[in-house]
Amino acid sequence: MNTVESFVLSYLLNSLWQVPLLFAAGWLAARVLRAAGAAAEHRVWVGVLLLQGLLPAFSELPLNRLGTLLSWFAPTDPDAAPRVTVDLGPGFGMGGLHLPAVLFATLALLYGSVCVYFVARFLWRCFQLHRMQREADPVTLTGHAQLSLNQCLQRFGLSAVTLAASARVFSPVTLGVTRQLVLLPASMFDGLSEADFHTVLAHELAHIRRNDFLKNLLYEVLSLPATYHPLFWLVRHHMSETREMICDQMAADLVGRHAYAHSLLRLASLLIQGPSIKIPHTLGIFDAHTLERRIMQLSLNPVELRGARRGAALFACIALGAATCASALALRINVNAVPAASLDAADADKNPQTIPAGEMVSYLLTKIPPKYPEEAKKKRIQGKVVLQAIIGKDGNVENLTVLSGPDALQQSSLDAVQQWKYKPYLLNGDPVEVKTTISVIYTLKK
Repeated sequence: MNTVESFVLSYLLNSLWQVPLLFAAGWLAARVLRAAGAAAEHRVWVGVLLLQGLLPAFSELPLNRLGTLLSWFAPTDPDAAPRVTVDLGPGFGMGGLHLPAVLFATLALLYGSVCVYFVARFLWRCFQLHRMQREADPVTLTGHAQLSLNQCLQRFGLSAVTLAASARVFSPVTLGVTRQLVLLPASMFDGLSEADFHTVLAHELAHIRRNDFLKNLLYEVLSLPATYHPLFWLVRHHMSETREMICDQMAADLVGRHAYAHSLLRLASLLIQGPSIKIPHTLGIFDAHTLERRIMQLSLNPVELRGARRGAALFACIALGAATCASALALRINVNAVPAASLDAADADKNPQTIPAGEMVSYLLTKIPPKYPEEAKKKRIQGKVVLQAIIGKDGNVENLTVLSGPDALQQSSLDAVQQWKYKPYLLNGDPVEVKTTISVIYTLKK
């Protein structure tokens, strides 16, 4: 079995259902926190987007061992009864999904190709941005325009920002990591009022103050494997919407709420006359295309959650997020390839089949529980012993070695597991030797 292919397909299958699960939890949390302000709502959608990209990968990690690890650091009662448990599988989850080797490789190749496409598109867009930044014509401000820029720089605590004009954009956008650049349409300076220009500067410099361009690139990189999913794009839309609302609030504090709202409407009426050109990765005043909600937010008096209500809402959302992640990990799917049919028993004799512990548990007939060594109990020794077992054609444990674990607990594990009995593992109808792992966990109760 190819470990890389197994990981790729496990990620794909887990992301297919975990992405909708996370979206549903994020939507509910965002509704609960909407009264707390755009910043709280934005953090929810950022967290959902990152989890959509990362959680399916975490599903491949042995996170079930975390509970055992934490129990080692918990205070214990010397008089309490000790406990020995045997971990024969993933501990929780839906177990393994077995696919024919050909289908296994084909699906992995197809999904890998999709991921390569999105990575290539991301890099191509970055190249386009670099070229756009290089070809833009610097703009020199004078008079009131320069005063507006200085006021915005001082208010947002920025030292310097470059302004440039380009015929390739139809609305103001912000880009750049090391060199912060506000890119304006080449035709914008004709007929634009001083108030509207001040609004544009305030909004774009709010993006720079928040370092949104770099954050946006980071979010896209971390979530590239889940970009194929439609609900991922919906999460990005909500994240962009709330990000623009935060920048609206920052700019409105400088310009004035009602003046900013009226200026935003005038800008929209001017810019909608031009062609809509999608510029990748950039952040602009009309990036989220949700002007109606933004204007309503600016027009209405905000009523934010405070005190105990805000704390209760935050606690409920954190609990919801933790429960969602725990459920996603508990129901994770692991993909394994079925051994090729051409493999015969003679080959299997030379190379015992490596079978996941979660699969071998169904073959176990006789299980002798290990005993907690008295000396280990007196010395308060606890931990996990990991064994590697070779199961013979007759189902007996023929070879048993210790991979890791406290020395004081190893012999107890060996003595017990050596007596276990399995059903023969069949390959093409013939019994074969198999290799698997067994974890024996020794804990002392509180």
